[in-house]
Amino acid sequence: MGYVRTAGAVLFTGAVLFITGMHLAEFIYPGYSVSGDYISDLGVQQPSSLVFNTSVTLLGIFILLGSYFILREFHSTLISVFLGLAGAGAIGVGVFPGTSGVIHDIVSLMAFLFGGLSAIASWRLVKAPFNYFSVVLGIVSLTALILFIAGIYLGLGPGGMERMIVYPVLVWVAGFGGYLMAMYKKD
Repeated sequence: MGYVRTAGAVLFTGAVLFITGMHLAEFIYPGYSVSGDYISDLGVQQPSSLVFNTSVTLLGIFILLGSYFILREFHSTLISVFLGLAGAGAIGVGVFPGTSGVIHDIVSLMAFLFGGLSAIASWRLVKAPFNYFSVVLGIVSLTALILFIAGIYLGLGPGGMERMIVYPVLVWVAGFGGYLMAMYKKD
């Protein structure tokens, strides 16, 4: 199957699983507010915590696998390291829910920061126009991260601004996975 296709498949699968899991957790969390509540609040209360923590941990595992296969295929240390750190951060979010204090803050920051940096770093592996979209999605995510840390929510609430960090990266991961799968040529 080749490393490139495998990398694409695991990245795409991880993004789709997490997007589905996060939305399912939102639906089953009593009184959850997408605007007012943090994404990680989904990981602290049953029944949503089982769904959320499992899906974010799987996302991290799949991203780690993707980073390994990208390293094997492209020998690109920069994006592999950024993806690996983002994946480790996502696993940490699943293992250390929002009630875990500073460790949760650290692993969340890892996932957010290195997810956005991964999107930007991928521009060298992909062709136009996807390379432009990758850079823009990474910049949007990192800009939202800076605003979020500064407490500037632009009327979106903390949960809404946090989604402006996460959604661009998830869209990029799914798109990047699809792009990599399409790079594979049949013999």
